[in-house]
Formats: sequence, structure tokens, C-alpha cells
Amino acid sequence: MISDVFFGPGARERLRDRLIEARGAGASLAVLPEIATLPWAPATTNARDEDAEEPGGPLHTMQAELAREVGIGVLGSLIVREADGSRFNTCLLLDADGQLLYIYRKIHIPEEPGFWESSHYEADTTPPRPVEAFGISMGVQICSDVNRPTGSYLLAAQGAQCILAPRSTELATWWKWRPVLIANALTSCAYVLTVNRPAPEDGVLIGGPSFAVAPTGEVLAESTDAVVVVEIDPSLVDKARSDYPGYLAAPSDLYARGWSGIPPKAAHEPPRG
Repeated sequence: MISDVFFGPGARERLRDRLIEARGAGASLAVLPEIATLPWAPATTNARDEDAEEPGGPLHTMQAELAREVGIGVLGSLIVREADGSRFNTCLLLDADGQLLYIYRKIHIPEEPGFWESSHYEADTTPPRPVEAFGISMGVQICSDVNRPTGSYLLAAQGAQCILAPRSTELATWWKWRPVLIANALTSCAYVLTVNRPAPEDGVLIGGPSFAVAPTGEVLAESTDAVVVVEIDPSLVDKARSDYPGYLAAPSDLYARGWSGIPPKAAHEPPRG
């Protein structure tokens, strides 16, 4: 987990140095924070055209080239503009050869001071799914996605052993995030790892630790260090899923019937009374 951001002069060199540091510490996959290759654009409602790129654009290329150069997988990030003009907050999972393995796009989009995200990108409508990579089954969520635990449960029900969650959150709200992340790990019986942008930007008081939780609920790491390495043990996931509450049924048909009677709420729809 690399708690750093990479934009402006020297960005490529800084990212390369961090990847080398992570690789030297034994990591096979480096996870970057939310939109780590750009300034925190949602600090304002001003959406700049240059913040987004076409699929396979220069920021994608930079992260892929550095993954290949250093020999480490990267869960990178950027804002991608599709052919129809729609923009998405996007994570790219790259292997150690720089090959694209998986794309995930943020589903839950905040809209409040410092996090004017709907001005910058849309909410994706694709259900999350895990991907087999780096010897495990892993899922990706982006920041607010983990505050709706349904996504974590769905990933786990599909076999995800580890859920990676790049984020950009304020230090003042960490007390709200911490118990949710632990609960997600315990109830989905999966590792949950999240890495934050490191410092305030443009008046937004971003900050707070990288955090890793085992399927048992044990906190493995809680640190503001720039590089934090955590080892994943798939056998611990298997054990958690054979113990309580992991062995409880997942009656997806029952819950699907229940959810079908609840009107869907759009990403930026005001709270209902």
C-alpha cells in the first residue's frame, strides 16, 4: 500500500522510486490511492478536460511502463474518458509486465464540499466481480464503495479472498471508516486493504492511515507510512469461511426478492424523507 500521489514535475520518477521501495520490501503488488496520478480534482466543481484521458492514455501508459520496469504489479488509478464523453473514476490492475488484467470503476459517488465528485465523473453501473491475479482472487472497491458493504459481500460470495480499496478521505472521518472496514472483513471473510491519499489538498483535509484487516477482524496494519507491506494468506480466508459467521448461508434469491421491492436511488439523488 503506497500512500503517496504522483502528479506534476518529477511524478514519474517519484512513482518509480516508490515502486522500487515496495518491491524491495517484498511486495508483488503495489496499491495506489484513489486517483493517485492527479491532483484531488473534486476539491472544486471545476471539471478540467485535461484531468481525463482516453483508454490507454498517457497516465495508463506511465503506470504500465513502470510496473514492467520495476517488475511489480500495480493497482493504479486515473480518470478515464470513454468514446461517448462519459468520465469514470477508474482503477487499473496491471501485472508485473505492465499488462492490463482488470478495470474497475467507482460506483458510489459523493457530492459534498471537498468531494464534488459528480462534477468530474459518473457512477458506474457494472456489478463488481473478482479477478484471479497474483495467486489469489481479489476484488476492488474505490473509497465510498466500501461504505455500502453490499459490494464487499457480493465480491466475497463470488470467491474474492481480498478486497482492495484505494481511497481519498479526511482524517476527521477516519473514526467512521475504521469500524466499517473491520466489519466488512469479518462478515465477508476476506482481507480488506485500503490506502489513502496522504495529505490535505486544495483546502480539503485529506489524511489518515493505510489500513489492512484480516478475515478474522485482526488489524494487520494501521499506518501513515508511505509504504506498508501486508502478506495475504489464502488459508486464513478458507478457515474464516468454515467458522462462524462465514459458514452462514448466502440466500441471494431471498435478498434479491427483498431488494427488488426497493426503488433504486441514483448516485446523487437527495436523501429520502
